[in-house]
Amino acid sequence: MDKLIFLDTETTGIDLLVDRLIQVAYKHKDTITSSYFKPPVPISVKSMSISHITNKMVADKEEFSNSQMKKDLQELFVDNILVAHNAGFDIDMLYKEGVKVPKFIDTLKVVRFLDEDNEIPEYSLQYLRYFLDFDIEATAHEAVGDVLVLEKLFEYLYKRMFQKSQDTNLVLEQMIDISSKPLLLKLFNYGKHKGKKIEEVLSYDKNYLEWMLEQKLNNEYHDEDWIFTLKYHLKIS
Repeated sequence: MDKLIFLDTETTGIDLLVDRLIQVAYKHKDTITSSYFKPPVPISVKSMSISHITNKMVADKEEFSNSQMKKDLQELFVDNILVAHNAGFDIDMLYKEGVKVPKFIDTLKVVRFLDEDNEIPEYSLQYLRYFLDFDIEATAHEAVGDVLVLEKLFEYLYKRMFQKSQDTNLVLEQMIDISSKPLLLKLFNYGKHKGKKIEEVLSYDKNYLEWMLEQKLNNEYHDEDWIFTLKYHLKIS
């Protein structure tokens, strides 16, 4: 487990083409490291309302591109595994700054994979924190607090998977594999067809799937699993 790096970012927004890092926190072994950064673009009002990080707060900070943290992460990711919730977003943000992540575990994909019957209504990190009743003191939507919740979520998912194989290396390999490709989802967990099978809804409300796909494609953040699932059922390549 010493090879795991639990990481969370706060950004100026969620547009992968435009937005940049304003805070990065990560935990490796027993050490938590966190820093704020001055971004090359302004922080959106929406992002400020969520993270409570303002342009004034980071005006005198260094840019991530010139930081020691960037150098440290570049070295750490050579031989270690990133763990993040909705990891693709964090990986893309880091990649824009020149930090490559060869191996990663996405706890969002793993929890979706394990929740075969859609027993969990939502998959956001903070929703899972309370739904799964994690006993932890952490400030929501602040990178350090999110890292602590992330670690608890990983431990929960790891224990569930370890019960079957009793092999730590195998569990980590399975998590990496699950995280590396889009998932074919089975049920709607929100909206007017909540709780229904996607293939069932396709048989009588194809327009809803087409509408939903258009919404996902036009969103600033593309939900890879939903886009893959909707294209699969609509037979769109």
